Amino acid sequence: MSVAPGWYVDPADPETRRYWDGEGWIGAPIPVDVTPPEGPPPPEPEPAPEPTPPASASAPTAATPPAAGTPPGAPPGWPGGGVPPGPPPAWPTGDPSQGPPPGWPYPTWPGQPPAPRPHGMPLASFGARLGARLIDLGIVFVLNALVNGWFVWRYVQELSAPLDEFWRRVQTQDRTTDPLPAAGDQAGALIVTILLIATSLWLAYEVPSMAASGQTFGKRLLRVKAVPVEADTPLGFGRALRRWNTLGLPTLLWYCCGLGLLLQLIDALSPLFDHPLRQALHDKRAQTVVVQLPRTPHDRANPPGVSS
Repeated sequence: MSVAPGWYVDPADPETRRYWDGEGWIGAPIPVDVTPPEGPPPPEPEPAPEPTPPASASAPTAATPPAAGTPPGAPPGWPGGGVPPGPPPAWPTGDPSQGPPPGWPYPTWPGQPPAPRPHGMPLASFGARLGARLIDLGIVFVLNALVNGWFVWRYVQELSAPLDEFWRRVQTQDRTTDPLPAAGDQAGALIVTILLIATSLWLAYEVPSMAASGQTFGKRLLRVKAVPVEADTPLGFGRALRRWNTLGLPTLLWYCCGLGLLLQLIDALSPLFDHPLRQALHDKRAQTVVVQLPRTPHDRANPPGVSS
């Protein structure tokens, strides 16, 4: 999925923010703490042409024949042609996003590239995200026990006839092939009601808190937060709802042979296979990332590996 155009923190320099036009970085960087302007940056003025240096007295002229053994097409003035001996000249100063000049080696990290730090904060680990999610699911389960308990009890009553007959056959080792008695007439309506209430309780618990602060109770305990990719701002109700829909709505499909549970399991495990931002499927739909909050403001100002 391509990232929408906008101002983003430069992954190569978290202290700056640059404009992404959908295909590449454009314009000069600005400090990360400065509010970016609306829209893309203005085009940079064309650089003035450099004056041509006067020909050196020692440089060969057009009439000077090339030295013996110089390969065809080699730059004039170098014995034997090719590149001059010694280290290559320094990369000229300018916008590094435009890449090196033709023939220059592109700079690479000496080892593994550094992990991205969206908005100056490290990405949350999978363990922290999983722990926060389990805490939230536990709270939603308690809410369901209070609100949905009567409907669950009635559903069990509707299933009592086939369950009792199944247990009788197990205890007596009855190998009859007769079908089990049918469930009560209200069993189908009750399971739909239970799933609708469970989904509504989950939505009411998670979406408003995520829209306001990017955190549920579980995320607050484990100090993780969901933020938009483009800026460290609140998610807002629309983005929080899109983010929850991908994970929460499949609850309604539990009735279909557990299909909804399978979709939710895939979504929950997807950060393990996403690089470099460790986004779950619901993060990708809402264009969010989950970061680890610092314990103190000093930790954010001086991340690990950076001396104060």
